[in-house]
Amino acid sequence: MRVAVAMSGGVDSSVVALLLRDAGHEVVGLSMKLYDAGVARSASEIADEACDATKAKGCCTPEDMNDARRVAAEIGIPHYVLDYSDAFEAAVIRPFVAEYARGRTPSPCVLCNDRLKFRALLMRARALGCAAIATGHYARVDAAGGRFRLLRARDRAKDQAYYLFGLGQNELRETLFPLGEMEKGEVRERARAAGLPVSDKPDSQEACFLEGQSIAAFLSRHGVSSVRGEIVDERGETRGRHEGAARFTVGQRHGLAVADRHPLYVLSVDVGSNRVVVGPRESLAARGLVADGARWVSGVAPAVNAEVLAQVRSRHTPVAARVESTGESMTVRFESPVIAVAPGQAVVVSRGDEILGGGWIRDGFADSSGDVAGPLERRRGANP
Repeated sequence: MRVAVAMSGGVDSSVVALLLRDAGHEVVGLSMKLYDAGVARSASEIADEACDATKAKGCCTPEDMNDARRVAAEIGIPHYVLDYSDAFEAAVIRPFVAEYARGRTPSPCVLCNDRLKFRALLMRARALGCAAIATGHYARVDAAGGRFRLLRARDRAKDQAYYLFGLGQNELRETLFPLGEMEKGEVRERARAAGLPVSDKPDSQEACFLEGQSIAAFLSRHGVSSVRGEIVDERGETRGRHEGAARFTVGQRHGLAVADRHPLYVLSVDVGSNRVVVGPRESLAARGLVADGARWVSGVAPAVNAEVLAQVRSRHTPVAARVESTGESMTVRFESPVIAVAPGQAVVVSRGDEILGGGWIRDGFADSSGDVAGPLERRRGANP
C-alpha cells in the first residue's frame, strides 16, 4: 500500500522508511518543519554549538531536514518538507511557555503528538492517497476484537508509548509503528547494512525547539520575566534566593544554590508569590493525583476503581494504582507513595503492555482522602 513516513532525519524514522520500502510498500517521506530556534539566537551562540558536532540535540532542525532528504534519495523515495511552524507555535510553544509561567512543568513531546503531528500528518497523507502513516516511535498497535490497542514496545529502554496516550481509534487505525518489535541495536545495524548516512547519528535528547538552549534562556526570550524571589523551606523560613520561580519544577534538586546538610528538593512553585518551596525528598511523596483532560485510547474509561499501572513522567517506572474517571478528569490512587508528582506533566495509565489512556496532572495529594487542595499543599509550604 501507499504509506507516508514521518521522517525526522534521525536513524529511527529512516529505518522505518527503509523497512517499508523493502516490504514492497510505496513509500512517501514527509518531514515537518516545526521550529527554527536559530532565528531567535545570536550568531555567536550558533557558532559555539556548531563546534560541538557530537552533542545530541533536538529533531526537526534544518540539518535534520537535509538528513531526511539524503536518506530519501539513498533509498529512492519521494520526500516533501511540510511547513507547520505556525501550527507548532500555537499548539506547542505557547502552551509550553504558558505552563512554565504558571509554575507547572509541561511535556511538549506529548503536546506535539497529540495536538499536531498525528492529526496533521494523517490529513496530508490522505490527501496524497496514502492508506497509512508510519513513524519511528518505539510502540506497537494491535487489532483485536474490532478495536485497536496501543502497546508498549518490546525494547523497554526505548519505549515511547507514554508520549502517545492521546491517540484514539481513528489515529491508530491508520498508523504503523514498524520499530515496535525491534531493539535499538537492531535498528542501527539495519541502517549500517543499508549504508544510510544517519546510521550513527546521536538520538535527540531534548525538545526540538530548545536546540541546545537552556529552558531558562528560552523562557526569557519568550517573555517570561526573571524576577528574583525567595527560596523558602516548609516552615516558610527563607533559605536562599532565585532568579525566577518559573524556572523550577517539582522534584528538582540541582540549581537551588541553598546550603544544607541534607539534599533539598523543590516541593512547589508559587509564581503568584514568586516563591520556591524546598524540603527533603520524603516531602515529595504523594499517595495519588488528580488529572485533567483525560483521554482514553478505546474511547471508554476504565471501570471505577480499576486496577492499573500509573506512570507520572516519561522515565518513571509505572506503579500499581487504582483509577476513577469522571468526564475529563481522573483520580489516580497509588498503592505506595510516588515521589515528585509534577503539575503539568502527563500521567499515563496502562494495564500490562496496553496503554489505556492518560491526562494532565493538576496536582498530587498526600493521603487517601484525595483532597488536592489540602494535605500535600500544606506540607509543601504553599501557605507558610
